[in-house]
Amino acid sequence: MPHTDAAASGRLASTGAGTARTIVIGDALIDELRDPRGSREFVGGAALNVAVGVALLGEQTALVAMVGDDEPGERIRAYLRDYRVGLVDSPAPLGSSRAISDRTEGEPRYEFNDAARQRRIRFDASVRSAIDGAALVVVSCFPFDDDEQYAELVAAIADPSLRVIVDGNPRAGMLADRRRFLANFEDFASRSLLVKVGDEDAELLLGDSLDAFVGRLRVAGADAVLATAGRDGATLHHGDSRVHAPIVPLPGPVVDTMGAGDATLAAIVRRVALDGLPTTSTAWAHALHEAMEIAAATVRHEGALLRTPRAQELEPAFPS
Repeated sequence: MPHTDAAASGRLASTGAGTARTIVIGDALIDELRDPRGSREFVGGAALNVAVGVALLGEQTALVAMVGDDEPGERIRAYLRDYRVGLVDSPAPLGSSRAISDRTEGEPRYEFNDAARQRRIRFDASVRSAIDGAALVVVSCFPFDDDEQYAELVAAIADPSLRVIVDGNPRAGMLADRRRFLANFEDFASRSLLVKVGDEDAELLLGDSLDAFVGRLRVAGADAVLATAGRDGATLHHGDSRVHAPIVPLPGPVVDTMGAGDATLAAIVRRVALDGLPTTSTAWAHALHEAMEIAAATVRHEGALLRTPRAQELEPAFPS
């Protein structure tokens, strides 16, 4: 039964979350990029990137995330309004989250502020109402190493095997307990419609290969697993099917790979929202190629905002 009350209804209406067909649960933050050219800031976070990407592709979308009552929080809220993404925000006693990507000396170094490391979602009536009303629930960069938060997440979502898509998206700088994160993520993956994992996730959580991680998830009960491997493309494991899609070559240089995984996930979420989970290898091949095209267009721009090879594809996101 949906969870509603008068306060929740008013909050949902004011943020535009009440009509969202897709709800994304996870993080929202300010990405600060430092490199030899200086310092630049972008509104980001894996879950926020996915929510905005799905909206750009034409789906009614809302984000459930912790956002501070501060200047960075106002920038996050304004950004979501600009892209017509509803927001159900959780209190942020330490302010808005921030990630610093320092690329001034070789390999990037990532740092997160206290708010990001201690992020939490408040699963109150407004969040539960938004979840209950959504056809799809996407979970990305959630604190799976917090057992209490994980239990609240599970309790808040009915029928996860029919409508949940999850991307663990662990970050070393926010990971408090690798073992608990892995155990809870594997459990949630076994409950979900589709799970996405990447080669960097496998290295961080297992110290092993992407294939090994996919195998673990399949043994744990995950029926559909999307495995992404950067320049090696993406592979979908579903039932007895295994479908691979290479990266798509597009004109122009690769500028910033930060949003590739989120763009890939957003494209798949939109395809599932339109047609349901693909059931044939042909349908999966089409969905993966489309996702690889979108990821390839995204990495040819700075920042993590989803792009498409054909700008006219964005028109449905902004009806007159």
